[in-house]
Amino acid sequence: MTELKRTALTHIHEGLGAKLVPFAGYLMPVQYSGVTDEHRTVRNAVGMFDVSHMGEFIVRGPGALELIQKVTTNDASKLSVGKVQYSCMPNGKGGIVDDLLVYNMQHGDDQHYVLVVNASNLQKDWDWIQEHNTFGAKLENVSDHMSLLAVQGPKAVDTLKGFFTEDIAAMPYYTAMYAEMKGVGLVLLATTGYTGSGGFEVYVPNPMAEKAWHAIMEAGSPHGIKPTGLAARDTLRLEMGFCLYGNDIDDTTSPIEAGLGWITKFTKDFVDSDRLKAQKENGVERKLVGFELTERGIPRHDHPVVDEAGKVVGKVTSGTMGPTVEKPIGMAYVPASMAKEGTPIWVDIRGKATKGVVVKTPFYKP
Repeated sequence: MTELKRTALTHIHEGLGAKLVPFAGYLMPVQYSGVTDEHRTVRNAVGMFDVSHMGEFIVRGPGALELIQKVTTNDASKLSVGKVQYSCMPNGKGGIVDDLLVYNMQHGDDQHYVLVVNASNLQKDWDWIQEHNTFGAKLENVSDHMSLLAVQGPKAVDTLKGFFTEDIAAMPYYTAMYAEMKGVGLVLLATTGYTGSGGFEVYVPNPMAEKAWHAIMEAGSPHGIKPTGLAARDTLRLEMGFCLYGNDIDDTTSPIEAGLGWITKFTKDFVDSDRLKAQKENGVERKLVGFELTERGIPRHDHPVVDEAGKVVGKVTSGTMGPTVEKPIGMAYVPASMAKEGTPIWVDIRGKATKGVVVKTPFYKP
């Protein structure tokens, strides 16, 4: 445990009796009161996650946009100031280096983007972007200096509104702004939630993280706020059909196979654009689908998917018993011929072929 990194808030989680586990090189809280309780708290009230393990890169100066356009699939030129975009970085071999968020935080005429990447890929992402920076953009890795609090759920606005003079309730999904947070200082506030229940991400300099945590917990107390761990974050995102890097997408999966064609824009040239365009036009052999089981059983990561004859045709990438939808759900790669909604599939759970059906995501419709 000693070589694991700690966030600025790890001691708080220890004090709260959280179950801490190694995750992406960090010691992270996986649960406090229990996964189902925390999941339902976010769906119905408000929960707060410490996701300070996430990586933040600043890309600025002339050439910043050109670099981002080269390494990502989405069209960042369409981002007006204060808007955020979901994107991914292809690896030049048909797979994905990482999925990420691109924030346009331009000041005046100075290009200024913030890239938020997955903790497990931090060094790989940094090296990849550096390698492609032939545009003279200035890069800064601020990951070790930033804490990230995700305040999620229908009561998130009520919890946070007293801290800001701006009308944060009016912020649309996938927007961001620098704002003065009362008692804390300047923060980056965003609405890019990964839970499907609304809310905010608060990026705080490490020295102010503890103060921000306690202030938010106090303000959220009348609204039923609870600290929430990574396990509930996983069940919440899965009910929304959101991809998790390392499970549903990785260095061997293409954005087209993963159903991420909507963030893959062929109006520009980017790493692997020719290969991915050919996939989009000619079709792919396998696709990532959502499914629910119609028999008892809980699908888990890496469970084989079989056809009616019992032949292995794919595998489960994410699976759980959805606490809100109250049914066993998952995502899996299957042959394109089996990807149509309503197609029966079977998941091999400890040697038993358990029947399911391909369904449209999200499983949970807010």
